[in-house]
Amino acid sequence: MGKMPIDSSDSLPAPAASGMPIAQFTIPATASLTERQPLILKHGDTFGVFDHNGDVLSGPDSPEGIFHRDTRYLSHLTLAINGQRPILLSSTLRDDNATLTCDLTNPDLFDIAGKLIIGHDQVHLRRTRFLWNSRCHERLTVRNYDEAPQHVRIEIAFAADFADLFEVRGTARAKRGQHLTPIVRGEAILLSYEGLDHRRRSTRLSFDPPPDESGDVLVRYNLRLAPHETRSLFIEIACDPGEDEKSRHWSFFFALRDARRALRTSSSKTASILTSNEIFNEAARRCAADLHMLVTEMPEGPYPYAGIPWFSTVFGRDALITAMQTLWLEPEIAGGVLGYLAANQAKELDPARDAEPGKILHEVRCGEMAELGEVPFRRYYGSIDSTPLFVMLAGDYVRRTGDIVTIKRLLPQIEAALSWIEDYGDRDGDGFVEYGRLTEEGLINQAWKDSHDSVFHADGRLAKGPIAVAEVQAYVYGAWKSAAEIFQRCGKPGRAADLLASADRLRNAFDEHFFDEELGTYVMALDGDKRPCRVRSSNAGHALFTGIAYQERAEEVARTLMSASSFCGWGIRTVASTEARYNPMSYHNGSVWPHDNALIAKGLAAYGYRTSAARIFDGLFAASTYIDLRRLPELFCGLARQRAQGPTFYPVACSPQAWAAAAPLFLLQSCLGLDFDPRKLQISFHEPQLPGFLDEVVLRRLRIGAGSADIALRRSGRQVVVDVIDRKGDIRVVTTV
Repeated sequence: MGKMPIDSSDSLPAPAASGMPIAQFTIPATASLTERQPLILKHGDTFGVFDHNGDVLSGPDSPEGIFHRDTRYLSHLTLAINGQRPILLSSTLRDDNATLTCDLTNPDLFDIAGKLIIGHDQVHLRRTRFLWNSRCHERLTVRNYDEAPQHVRIEIAFAADFADLFEVRGTARAKRGQHLTPIVRGEAILLSYEGLDHRRRSTRLSFDPPPDESGDVLVRYNLRLAPHETRSLFIEIACDPGEDEKSRHWSFFFALRDARRALRTSSSKTASILTSNEIFNEAARRCAADLHMLVTEMPEGPYPYAGIPWFSTVFGRDALITAMQTLWLEPEIAGGVLGYLAANQAKELDPARDAEPGKILHEVRCGEMAELGEVPFRRYYGSIDSTPLFVMLAGDYVRRTGDIVTIKRLLPQIEAALSWIEDYGDRDGDGFVEYGRLTEEGLINQAWKDSHDSVFHADGRLAKGPIAVAEVQAYVYGAWKSAAEIFQRCGKPGRAADLLASADRLRNAFDEHFFDEELGTYVMALDGDKRPCRVRSSNAGHALFTGIAYQERAEEVARTLMSASSFCGWGIRTVASTEARYNPMSYHNGSVWPHDNALIAKGLAAYGYRTSAARIFDGLFAASTYIDLRRLPELFCGLARQRAQGPTFYPVACSPQAWAAAAPLFLLQSCLGLDFDPRKLQISFHEPQLPGFLDEVVLRRLRIGAGSADIALRRSGRQVVVDVIDRKGDIRVVTTV
């Protein structure tokens, strides 16, 4: 997906004699995230993966822990009462993802002679936890509900393996750094590791009040609780703390206050959605909460990290598409993404990083393995589509906001990106943009479907590079068109005309070489010998998304995408079930990706197939009703939808994932035909349609210019009626058909 492939079939390298490339940087599917159903917290560059007791259970294949900048700073954390694991009552993430609360109670507890000393359910334990500024804060309250006093022993065990994220994912290392001797100082324990990169990483666990007993793997409290008495214990786990910093119980409350203030400030900028369907309202709130959790503040502005647990870092492609999907709700995200990627654009040729002048970043990693070059992703540029998507987003941003000042500031980077497309992207001068890695360590496939076997011919043979995939040509077309509009607005009509001419030439060539009459759609790609990969795939839908498809092709493409072999009922499969490498349980060869479907639905709606867009919306929403927290994962299996059954989950899909969280919001915009014209201060709805599960939608704080509007859309027979509830500023709201 613009990251490392996670296909379970990729976890075992193909035999060399087969001629198959060895899968790269995969996540071995030896354990299922779906089975574990972890609970996730994140703030900034720190995230936590916990079980439902609030514990971190160490062991082979465990993804749990507290991670900071691609390193696991805490690999084990367990709570015990009189030596026994508490019984889970419930675990709850707040709707805004601000805190995790785990309610627990005691099992039957016996003394050493086997005599029952505390009956079950007499002691209640509540763990309230959140992350803030590279720290995990926790308040543990212990209450005795018995009518007799009780002596309770609370033990907290811990460990820090300081494993690089790629180690946690399954990459073996021949050599590691050195664990330093733990420092135990009563209320605080410091665990440290000296890496091969000569960097010291430390975890400090602080306890308030100080434990009765402290060691380097365990602390113990001996509590005497009167009937109905409650005691509170505070725990702070700090990643790379300052030497003079100390933790006290009031740190918990101050940090919680600051975290909630920051969350309120960020969420207040986002338009809100309220509908007639309460389940969808829950899903929409979760989408917004997940996006705000994944957003990390950079000097250039807010930047959505891709997903947890494996991709909680900068990815160019993911952030660009997420920003496109959320532009109507929160334009500041697009501004932050453009600013950060412009600041980190490649300026020189560096084959080790797949970098070329003008190319936009693919991925950033901060862990020990990246610092040492054991993985090539410290600052890696191996994606073919981030650069045209960058230019596309710049055009979308100025159309949405009218912020020409920001765009003029980015003009040198936009020009550099356009130059990269012409000078480096088109490797053989045939007018199409192809990818081929510059280093043997780089990704083999560099479009969003980046599994080693994701681009193939009709007979199943893998395509050999350089490869020109269909959607990248569509993005380049979108980039030319967006750049033309930018230069027109910047008073450079000659440059704009040249860019439009480039777009027209590409559109003609794309139709000639990619459209296949027999398939009824666009081929997946052209291989290095310019032979078409005659495969029905979701790639073709992106031609509708950017408008490169001729109108007369749209009907056939839409029919093929919505046919039973492609549309499984939950969404459009990445590869149709008729194709040689179709596998509904694979990462890219038959699965369903919410973001992929949202982009396709946007294209279908733009070509007048809003009913098909609504079907996609209905399928993904129906899937979310079977999923914990109504949270759409990175992907799920493409098995056909069955009556009264939910979707089949992919074992190691990230959840939350930024572009999956944004997908339902983008689908709503597509169905409503919602658009903005800041020059006219106009909000428009073109042929709005509501999916079957919605009869009414109310959008509040839809911003344009310095004003905003609250708008209701209601089903009335076969029509959708648009009603302006309130407006601030001189804003026009229009409906077109």
